Parts: sequence; structure tokens; C-alpha cells
Amino acid sequence: MDTLDQYVTTVPNPQNALDIFKGEWSSHLPPHLSEYEAGDVLLFQDARIDWAAEQLGGFKDKTVLELGPLEAGHTYMLENYGAAAITAIEANTRAYLKCLVIKEILGLSRSHFLCGDFIEFLRQTEERFDVCVASGVLYHMRNPAELIGLIAKTSNQVLIWTHYYDAEAIRANTAIASKFPESMPSEYEGFQHTLYRYEYQAALDWQGFCGGTAPYSHWLSREDILKCCQHFGFHRIEVNFETLEHPNGPSLALVAQKQSDRSEVKLQKLQNRVNRMKTQIKQLEKELATKQQQITAMETSKFWLLRQRWFQLKRSLGLPTQE
Repeated sequence: MDTLDQYVTTVPNPQNALDIFKGEWSSHLPPHLSEYEAGDVLLFQDARIDWAAEQLGGFKDKTVLELGPLEAGHTYMLENYGAAAITAIEANTRAYLKCLVIKEILGLSRSHFLCGDFIEFLRQTEERFDVCVASGVLYHMRNPAELIGLIAKTSNQVLIWTHYYDAEAIRANTAIASKFPESMPSEYEGFQHTLYRYEYQAALDWQGFCGGTAPYSHWLSREDILKCCQHFGFHRIEVNFETLEHPNGPSLALVAQKQSDRSEVKLQKLQNRVNRMKTQIKQLEKELATKQQQITAMETSKFWLLRQRWFQLKRSLGLPTQE
């Protein structure tokens, strides 16, 4: 590739940015940007997010942790629902950059994208969020029970959309049946379950691959997913969008909530308020620094203008200027 091929020679427009990843997009842009070419999946108009909003009392003024934002389609919807702040963590570097492209094109202002492994983030963070959105990530984990356990430590509400293992449905799907070579018993923090190994195989060769961080992952059965949520304190569970006929394997969406006592709710609201104030303070500090730079520039300009006039006056009077 020639160096100059990396330059754009047409007038700036969203398609130029989208074409940096031409052929790699999964998502179809929202209706007001339908003139631009990206992917085909309606992730910017996803009924699963609408359903979750109904089940969880909306997203307005809530802090949201989004795991694997992919191309920021759900992030865009969460902002439109009035989320106070969205922390979106993406490990796939190309997907992360695509999220930044979308952030600029759509002007997302309350979303912060982090490039890294959300499992490591969840293991180390002490921050709490009102809601966790984990769509399309559970079946990419090598230890899916750990992910559910970590989510339970950071959020009282969660939306999960995932594929799951169903022996009969998997056998009937010749496109994926060979990708499950074995199963094994497992345990995580007292939760006993079975892991079904899934091999990505040829999918790893696609530039737009958006799976896990290893050549394989482990799936859970439907029963184990629900039991795992209950094991880690999610007792109000609703299931929707379930199908055994999904071409990539059986799938479902669930929302789960904890029963929180009043003191915990008040503490969480206070923490959320503190987090919002910290974000506002950072923004004000940036604005203050910009204003200070502008004032300094104006004062410098004014000084040199006055100095020039002083020299002109002395010269007009025939006085030495000693410039």
C-alpha cells in the first residue's frame, strides 16, 4: 500500500470515516444516516434495548457499563434513552476504533470508550453502575460464570443477550455442530456447571472478527445461565427474544435485577451523583484551561499592539525608538 493511499482527497463527510473500515462493518446506521454505507444488522434500532428499558424502568439518569460495544449501536440507543453516563469497554482494537468513528459521526457526548479487557476491568474496579449491558459477549468467554459473577459485584441490573448450548439444536445445525468438540464440568465460586467448548475456526481469518480473545470460548446451557444469575444474587429474571433456530446457535435475551434494600439504593445513588460531579468537574477544568489559553493569547496580542503604537508615536515625534 502506497503511503499516499492513506490520504482522503474528497470533501469531509461521514462516508470517508466509515470507509477506513470498509467491508468490516456489521451495523446499519440509524435512519437519518441511511444514505451512508456500513453494515446490515439493525443494532442502532435494536428491540432488545427497547425491551430492556421497559423491564428495568428505563435508562434515564442511570450510569451504564456496556461490555463489548462493537460499533456503538447500543451506546447510541442508551444515550437516546437519557443515560447519565456510559462506560463502554472494547477489547477488539478495530472495533474500538469503529466506536470512536461513530462517536464523532453521531456526536455522542455522554459515552466514554475504553480500549481493553472488560474482565480485567471488572476484576479490579471498585466503581458501581446502575445497569450493565452485556449483549453478545457471554458466549465469547472462556469462563462465562466468572463474567456473571463480576457483573453482579458492580451492578444491580443487567441485560444479557447470548447464545447458549442446546445439544439437540446444535446437532441439527450442520454449520456449527463441528465447532463443539468437547464439554467439561466446572466450578466458579461455588457454582457448579458444564462448559461446552466452542472453536472459532475459520472465523478468525476475517478482518472484521468480533469474538473473544482466544481461539475458543465456552458456552453455557440455558439452565446454567439462569441458575448462575440466581447464584450471584439476580432473582428477578425475565427472558425474551429466545430462539432455537438462530443460524449461529440457540439464543436468548434476559434482564435480571437484584432485590436491593433502601440503604444500598441510597448509597448507589449517592455514588452515581459523585461520579457525575467528577465528570462535570473534569469538563469544567478543560473549559477553564481553554479560556486561560485564550486570555493569555489576547493579552499577548494586546501587548504587542500597544508596543507597536508606542514606537509609531515616538517615530512621529522624531524621538529615538531603540527597537
